Amino acid sequence: MPRFVQFEEFGSRDYLQVVERDRPWAGPGQLLVRVMAAGLNPMDYKAYRSEQAAAHMGVTLPSGIGQDFAGFVEELGEGATRFELGQAVFGTAPFASIADFVVVPEDGAVVAKPDPLTFEVAGSLGVVGRTAMATVRSIDLHERDTVLVSAAAGGVGVLAAQLAVRAGATVIGTASEDNHEFLESLGVIPVAYGDGLADRVRDVLDDDRVTAVLDNHGPDTIQAALELGVPIERVNTIAAFGPDAHGASTVGGRAAGNDELAELAALLAENELVLPIDSIYPIERTVEAFGRLEGGHVRGKIVVVTD
Repeated sequence: MPRFVQFEEFGSRDYLQVVERDRPWAGPGQLLVRVMAAGLNPMDYKAYRSEQAAAHMGVTLPSGIGQDFAGFVEELGEGATRFELGQAVFGTAPFASIADFVVVPEDGAVVAKPDPLTFEVAGSLGVVGRTAMATVRSIDLHERDTVLVSAAAGGVGVLAAQLAVRAGATVIGTASEDNHEFLESLGVIPVAYGDGLADRVRDVLDDDRVTAVLDNHGPDTIQAALELGVPIERVNTIAAFGPDAHGASTVGGRAAGNDELAELAALLAENELVLPIDSIYPIERTVEAFGRLEGGHVRGKIVVVTD
């Protein structure tokens, strides 16, 4: 029977369980997708760890897990005409994607997968792809900019950093030492995160100054932006909230749609960008996959596969 990963209690990844359930069916205007790969996102573990965070996301128990998916259209619901049976697609299915099948509205967050794009990359792209596109657009980068991107080796950060490079900006990215050489290969100037970040950024700047910041890490990046004199209107954060954001914009993935996601997928398919896959786990080892994600220092994305 089809497998579905869910949790029935809050607290830790140990409550995640692979259960069997009846095969779902596509209703009117829906697609049934046979999932091949599903990427993990921090919002997943925030939901199963905390009832308060889960409530903020609209999650109730029992809940599935996973946002992103890639697979084949298995069934078309009545009136569904955008895609064909057997077509490879990818997108998002909130708190339901780590499963053998997902049911999604055909007019929702679903995009045709370019042939050269692997299922592992496509299945990791929905949340981070939209977020990277929207955040980079929010600060209107140009060739005269020097932008600081925090968590630049992570899922959102690695795409945002590359998009910023493509825009012509000088890009400085925070990451652990293990990821510095990788960032350099992408045209990004790496610096270590942690205390003293603003000073380390100044050390690699010569006479230039930071003109924009994309924060994917938290309040420490906002504090560094303030110390570096970056205008707060050119700081966007997806990781600092309320007073910690100091008035920075908080544009996230909801500000980008399917067209932007398709554009990003095309760039990846053409090897104009890369989204590294940190590790791949079978669905039976989903708990272990989340352990890897919670441990941090992930390069790119962690993926669960069904086959």
